[in-house]
Amino acid sequence: MKHASMMKPLFTVLALAACTQYAFAATDYLPPVQHQGDIAFLSGGIGQSESTAIKDAMHHYPLTLEFAGKEHSGNVYLANVPVEISDMQGHTVLRTTATGPFLLASLPDGQYRVTAHYSGKEESRDVQINPSAHVHELFLWSM
Repeated sequence: MKHASMMKPLFTVLALAACTQYAFAATDYLPPVQHQGDIAFLSGGIGQSESTAIKDAMHHYPLTLEFAGKEHSGNVYLANVPVEISDMQGHTVLRTTATGPFLLASLPDGQYRVTAHYSGKEESRDVQINPSAHVHELFLWSM
């Protein structure tokens, strides 16, 4: 009985150590955070490790964009997608090229227009960023 009561704290410590190690390993695969003006963002998601790390980090960003193409065999992730985010007065707050299928951005509260281009086709979405919501937009192009 005494042996079993000593094992529980040991297993708890080992489990916490494993979780901490996983958390640090996941951040190793995150692409670097970039800044454009006051906007912090990151993009990527190429490969399983980086994709998993980005998916784990999504909840830290108010806006997540995802880019995919629709093929006969299903959807495929896209990279090198030009993206522009403007406020509703038309001022560009972020202009970049997403290096992978995900772009995560920290935007101040407000309404924005997100425009992305792929293969000569443009898609736009209006998004509302506020403290109580996380916005996830999928841009899906026919290929």
